[in-house]
Amino acid sequence: MRIEKRDVLSCLLVLFLSIAFGCSKKGDKAPPASAPGAAVGAVTVDTQKPIPEVQAQADTMSVDSLRATALKYKEAILAKQGEIEKLGAKLKDIPIADALGQQAKELKTDVQNLQTSVKALKDRFQVYYDTLKKKGGDLSGLTL
Repeated sequence: MRIEKRDVLSCLLVLFLSIAFGCSKKGDKAPPASAPGAAVGAVTVDTQKPIPEVQAQADTMSVDSLRATALKYKEAILAKQGEIEKLGAKLKDIPIADALGQQAKELKTDVQNLQTSVKALKDRFQVYYDTLKKKGGDLSGLTL
């Protein structure tokens, strides 16, 4: 009996910790890059930073950092577009009778939020892409 209680409590603890710290989808804001021209591995995607700040940061970055950052934004955009496609497929699967129901409304809201996020990502990606182009960097593999 003691072992069963301990097992149940352990499972509940693991579940709680997984929920609390595991899968946070609270927006796309990532911590900002530590410094302009930071190491290529320290590239982050930030949809909250204003475009003028992104432009100022991009102007001071090296060509390698610009390319790495643009690639990260491209990956994030493609991932979000994949999510939009999945949600769109779910919306199509909802019967016509339920099209105005709560589930459909939630899916539509999720799609709109993802589309807004993709637009913000694309705007910032374009800044890095244009700056990289201006500096004469390698643009291969950066088309959306």
